[in-house]
Amino acid sequence: MRSRRAITWPVLAALALAVGCAASAKDSSKGKTAESGSGDATVVATIGGQPITLKEVDEKGQALNLKPYQALYDARKAALDVMVADRLLEAEAKSRGMTKEALVEKEVTSKIKPVTDDDVSKFYEENKARMQGQTLDQSKDKIRSYLSGQQSGGVMTAYLDSLKAKSSVKILLDAPRIAVQTAKDEPTKGSAQAAVEIVEYSDFQCPFCSRANTTIQKVMTDFNGKVRLVFRDFPLPFHQNAQMAAEAGQCAHEQGKFWDMHDKMFANQQALTAENLKQYATELSLDVPKFNACLDGQRFKSSVDTDHQSGSQLGVSGTPAFFINGRFLSGAQPYEAFAAIINEELDRTR
Repeated sequence: MRSRRAITWPVLAALALAVGCAASAKDSSKGKTAESGSGDATVVATIGGQPITLKEVDEKGQALNLKPYQALYDARKAALDVMVADRLLEAEAKSRGMTKEALVEKEVTSKIKPVTDDDVSKFYEENKARMQGQTLDQSKDKIRSYLSGQQSGGVMTAYLDSLKAKSSVKILLDAPRIAVQTAKDEPTKGSAQAAVEIVEYSDFQCPFCSRANTTIQKVMTDFNGKVRLVFRDFPLPFHQNAQMAAEAGQCAHEQGKFWDMHDKMFANQQALTAENLKQYATELSLDVPKFNACLDGQRFKSSVDTDHQSGSQLGVSGTPAFFINGRFLSGAQPYEAFAAIINEELDRTR
């Protein structure tokens, strides 16, 4: 049995799409912090001449509830990004003898291509399952706005990156993070020496988890050797077969085929009964009698419960949920959200 201690990027905001399966409206955000986001040595109180610093207050606050500190970091990071961008653009414009507005027009605006009807239709078809029943006509204006914003943001980001490379910009603001301890026998992918560790809490019956799985597969491919993935079960109570599916995954893990069963269950989310799971064991060439005995005897119920408890202690209240080197990312966020944090963490380790 395993034992472990649990010590925005906007996604299609214009389309108002949900990104996760919520356990309940009540939110729990407990956990131990690894380090403070502010690192501020400002003294905010003294007791008998002994100081309490803002850094210590932040550390205690994060231990009690991480989310307000994540929101504070997000606000500070957004403001910092704007300030860095403004100064880079102003310096470049001055060096070229032009206004900042003229520079942006020349290097960014002029390079943005108009979004075509074909672009909108293609996006709609690729994301139809996420449109909450809206037709193409009902959603085309929002899609066009989203694609236009995505393209302009990409062009601006690429140009700012080129300016940063010339100016040796260093971002020292650190995000709030929670230390998440992992065990050797958990299902993992990637190198044990990877600089970035992603701990994922997931539910095999949650459609958002299935969507996130596609994103995670791309992350593992693009950051091969740099990222290690640790999978944990967080079956939600209103998903009838989620607990049993989680136990099935662990029964397959016992035979060295967790990821095969993992992929099979996500590909068949509407068919996760005991009969279905045993059929998958046959298709995956597991030792079927051993698997069936494991599943029927609920051998890994306590292991799944341990995963769920550790997630709750870390503040997980819905699925999927991720901790990227301890930095919390909630929901089926786009690939860019993962890549941005991973690249920041890789820069940080360098």
